[in-house]
Amino acid sequence: MRDRILKELKNHMGDYVSGEELSNKLQVSRTAVWKYINQLKASGYVIDSQTKKGYKLLESPDSLLPYEIKESLNTDFVGGEIKFLEEVDSTNLYAKRMAEDGFSDGTVIIADEQLKGKGRLGREWVSPKGKGIWMTIMLKPGINPSHAAKVTLLAACAVNKAISETCGIDTRIKWPNDIVCNGKKLCGILAEMGAELDEINYLIVGIGINVNIDKDEFPEELHSIATSIKIEKGMDISRKTLVVNILNNFEAYYKTFLQTGSIAGFIPEYKEKSAIIGKEVSIISSTQRFTGKVLDISAEGQLLVELEDGTVKEIISGEVSIRAKDGYI
Repeated sequence: MRDRILKELKNHMGDYVSGEELSNKLQVSRTAVWKYINQLKASGYVIDSQTKKGYKLLESPDSLLPYEIKESLNTDFVGGEIKFLEEVDSTNLYAKRMAEDGFSDGTVIIADEQLKGKGRLGREWVSPKGKGIWMTIMLKPGINPSHAAKVTLLAACAVNKAISETCGIDTRIKWPNDIVCNGKKLCGILAEMGAELDEINYLIVGIGINVNIDKDEFPEELHSIATSIKIEKGMDISRKTLVVNILNNFEAYYKTFLQTGSIAGFIPEYKEKSAIIGKEVSIISSTQRFTGKVLDISAEGQLLVELEDGTVKEIISGEVSIRAKDGYI
């Protein structure tokens, strides 16, 4: 209902719309209208209220309410249902709970703040209120579970392209799931699934982007490895525009993947934007650590690394971390 009231206010932009008109059109009480108007005000919308005139929208914040996003989307199913949360433990955890009761393919969960945001390997992800994009795309792909990791790579391409389109900064992809700028982490992508032996019940793609975070809002221990679009661009940018571009790009890449069964068509773009091809890196897993030079990324998305003895090892995306020999990347 909050979205429907916002839509009506925008349809009457510059004019007042009475509480009675909203009440009659939306089939709710005037008290309910007043309650939702106050919710919008609390979310940053500047709304003038006048007795006998009604309500007039004066100013909109950088909001991620579903209506704000849907009005600009150009997708067939991704974002067909958008659930916005003021705060949540994490959008991926919420999506997992939601998946147990069923969901529409392409549902998007967006939170203004995460209290327990997480990245790969259980790491914490700092997710301050109103400062970033914390969202999860929920999917029902008819693919074998062994191919699920490929969706992480195409998501990285989609996000990297959207950041370039929206912000005009040069970002790179750190295999398999991070977006970096000037050697610091800007975005993390975490894909998780519920699956049986040969069937995926759900695949969720979590995307966390540091958008309008100032340097002093990061914990001091992250200053050398984390950054935000605002820090790199020198100005705030529209979270809504960035979300729309991500979802539009993601669906286009994802539909091609489903149609072809391959990510080979995206790999040239992925390699062009790679942050690590040609670099000496350390590869860390739960059982071993070794160093080598990144030679290439295969058509299937594996990392090809030349070890110190000259042999070439194929690294599969999973429970591994990549680090530069002298820092994050």
